[in-house]
Amino acid sequence: MRNFYTKTGLILITTAVILLASCKKEDVEEPEKPKTSAVKVPVISETKGIYMLCEGLMGNNNSAISYYDVATKTAVADYYKQVNGVSLGETANDLEQYGSKMYCVVAGIQGTKQSFLDIIDIKSCKSLKRIPFNSATDGYVPRFVAFYKDKAYVSRYDGKVSRIDTASMAIDGEITLSEGLEQLAVANGKLYVCNSSHPYYQNGAKNKVSVIDLATFTKTKDIAVNNNPVRIQAADNGDLFVVCWNDYIINNNPSLDRISSATDTKIASYSYDLGAIAINGSTAYLSKDIYSSPDIKALNTTSGALGASLITDGQVINTIYGITINPFSKEVVVADANNYNNSEGLTYCFGTDGKVKFSFKTSGLPQHAVFNYNYKYE
Repeated sequence: MRNFYTKTGLILITTAVILLASCKKEDVEEPEKPKTSAVKVPVISETKGIYMLCEGLMGNNNSAISYYDVATKTAVADYYKQVNGVSLGETANDLEQYGSKMYCVVAGIQGTKQSFLDIIDIKSCKSLKRIPFNSATDGYVPRFVAFYKDKAYVSRYDGKVSRIDTASMAIDGEITLSEGLEQLAVANGKLYVCNSSHPYYQNGAKNKVSVIDLATFTKTKDIAVNNNPVRIQAADNGDLFVVCWNDYIINNNPSLDRISSATDTKIASYSYDLGAIAINGSTAYLSKDIYSSPDIKALNTTSGALGASLITDGQVINTIYGITINPFSKEVVVADANNYNNSEGLTYCFGTDGKVKFSFKTSGLPQHAVFNYNYKYE
């Protein structure tokens, strides 16, 4: 949410990247094995439900996780609270799946001790552990989470990236970069971290993407990009796409910058004014010109060119606030902040034909989806 920026109320997104296949314990949500030797491998059969992270309005302590059951066509606006008996917290910023768990980044706000990472069982939405990110007097304001080889990496506004072991659910390493860290993504065994120009933090790199070698957990270089990089997504060709918002104070000159993970250099820049970007493999969508003529466009991850609009049935999205691609079905889930309504948002699931398959109501300011699947053995 651009509550942290000079241009308020702009879309916050992150893309959902879900690792589905592998024999590693943390790579697949494994159902109970049936008592027969004929079945061997769990395979996703259908999408059972959708979790939607709802940010809520800053200062209201009303973040939530909504849930939609596809079979019954019913939604619970604050499913997290229903299951756990407590509210999610203040300004939840990211929700991602890895293996059988969801990782929810609850940023909190500057000057308060409300920051933590909530690790949640994806089948039940039951909180397994909350890892605090607070000093004695303030919060570190964690922002996003990414994954690589049974480790979770959390970016923080105080300038650090924390590494968490996904088995023990404990922090086992930290590295210091610069203040105002935003989204991060993994490509070619490296972690790429956006250094934003957050006005609250004056010691940030402001126009750099930092590169961390994950084998040694050390920084190898900074890559110069346009001012205020805030979102980054990796495509299956190894390129990374960086949403640079600029500062929107004097020169409103945002862009989408492109980095090669092979050379760790910026190789292209496109003059797109973006809010959200979602990439899964070679499938990519972004929200463009959200104030002047809002639209969701396909992005060609090879050429960088914009394609056709996602929506083909005329459905109107009041306030595009997030895009998530279902890695199983390639359906696209679009979050509608409903004119920044504090109590009720909307979510639409579009098929690959660009038509709405279903929609449901959520808590306020929905922004990112995680998918709960049914499995079969083959």
